[in-house]
Amino acid sequence: MTCSVWLKQVWMDRRLAWDPKNYGGVSVLYIPYEMIWVPDIVLYNNADSYYNITISTKATLHHSGQVTWEPPAIFKSLCQIDVRWFPFDEQQCYLKFGSWTYSEDLINLELLNDNVRYEEEVNEQGIVDNITIADDGIDLSDYYPSVEWDIMSRIGIRRSKNYPSCCNDNPYVDVTYYLNLRRKPLFYTVNLVFPCVGISCLTIAVFYLPSYSGEKVSMCISIVVALTMFILLLVS
Repeated sequence: MTCSVWLKQVWMDRRLAWDPKNYGGVSVLYIPYEMIWVPDIVLYNNADSYYNITISTKATLHHSGQVTWEPPAIFKSLCQIDVRWFPFDEQQCYLKFGSWTYSEDLINLELLNDNVRYEEEVNEQGIVDNITIADDGIDLSDYYPSVEWDIMSRIGIRRSKNYPSCCNDNPYVDVTYYLNLRRKPLFYTVNLVFPCVGISCLTIAVFYLPSYSGEKVSMCISIVVALTMFILLLVS
């Protein structure tokens, strides 16, 4: 799944705070992100060769020390596709973000949503963990609707997890966004389902032909050839 997003990140850096009275009333600065510390947030289920954000944008620095960085990025994530009910199918995809280096005691990720709820879930080790859930985890105010998919839900969940294979001592926080996508079937219905059903229904006309008619077998063969050519046309 390929997504074009604005990855908004907000954190506090007290070392960058200042008093606007001492600097001519300046309360906001826009600085290159290379000049300050930024969290190493990456997409865990990345399907591309680049794990970090490659587009250079400036960060917004407030006099209180709050830093807001909202770089645009294009993420390619792994997503299992179930085409059992194609073209009337729904797909479940997710984007898992987290720090690659810093554990929970160094970086504590939180959802930016105001309306969140707290629940419990059992992890792979059978331990009950506390999770934070936001039903509207992804902001769609600047979203351009897809011609092929409808977004049914966009839940964001914050988890704290241990990884025994590398670092079992300290948990790492991740924020995972789950997307429930439903395919728009109109295009496939008009261009695939209806023609295939129409060609297949022509086989019924074969039974109305006289048994002594020589065109009975020819018509069956023509229908099979027409259906095969139509499917090959769609594939190409």
